[in-house]
Amino acid sequence: MPLSGNPIDFTAKRKVEGLRLDQYLVEMFSDLSRSVLRKIIDAGGVLVNGNPAKASYKVRYGDQVRVWPPEPTHELPVPEDIPLQILYEDEYLAVINKPADMVVHPAKGNWSGTLVNALQFHFGQLSRLNGDYRPGIVHRLDRDTSGVILVAKDEFAHRDLSNQFEHRKVFKEYTAITTGVIDRDSDYIEGKITRHPHDRVKMAVADEDDDEGKEACSYYEVIERFRGYTLCKINPRTGRTHQIRVHLASIGCPVLADKAYGGRDCLRLSDLVPALAPEADEILMPRQALHASRLRFSHPRLGTLIEAEAPLPPAFEKTLAALRKYRPHRL
Repeated sequence: MPLSGNPIDFTAKRKVEGLRLDQYLVEMFSDLSRSVLRKIIDAGGVLVNGNPAKASYKVRYGDQVRVWPPEPTHELPVPEDIPLQILYEDEYLAVINKPADMVVHPAKGNWSGTLVNALQFHFGQLSRLNGDYRPGIVHRLDRDTSGVILVAKDEFAHRDLSNQFEHRKVFKEYTAITTGVIDRDSDYIEGKITRHPHDRVKMAVADEDDDEGKEACSYYEVIERFRGYTLCKINPRTGRTHQIRVHLASIGCPVLADKAYGGRDCLRLSDLVPALAPEADEILMPRQALHASRLRFSHPRLGTLIEAEAPLPPAFEKTLAALRKYRPHRL
């Protein structure tokens, strides 16, 4: 059974102590059957505290469990002529401005139209360190998050860049519009992040004593305030799933049009101008207002600092123009 190049890590909680390893994994992977999970275990795709374990192993509180899930059983991605904005490129790597509404790599429900399909068309060589379904992919952005994403063309560059991300040597800056006015001009948001207890697709801020929660830290600065909204930049100091979205929601100012954490999936002009005639209404922000605006890293071969910046997408500019016109901040 071919396994993914992207392992998933868990820390066993007290409530699962004593469960067989395969039973524990069934709870953690609701989309995989027990028989499939046993095959993964037999293939060496599960480590407990760094060592291979049997399906019958009894889980203990605090165990560090690493799982390599199976690769999708689908044909390999093929090149597709999808336009890309290339911010930087040399023979070792490329930096792309990913548009919103584009999945990074093929997965269930999204086998075409992904960034990987586009990369295969535009570049003759891509690193295969993460497997054939994720060629060149060093890190990811959510489907509806636009902006800077780094791509490796060979394995050396891939390993070096992954190491920089792992050791927090990559500077990342995001631009966001939030629903709600952030009071402080700048601050750190610190809070462990874990899987949402009732929705496995979502993440949540964990209790301090939650052993499975992972430390997370985000720094933000307010750029501009409006009535009911805020434009800010965020520097995530860690790289947890949905980190910025979860952290901003935790201070009562979720990312605008973030349906998962903010409740609605778009911003319309009529939301800002209630008396607007229906025929004049339009959608200003059709997706979550989060953009990866800057990335700074050390070139894996040359050692020089590379900084790439992605301009704000048209939907951002349109939304900001409407906010400045209809919702200017009043002191």
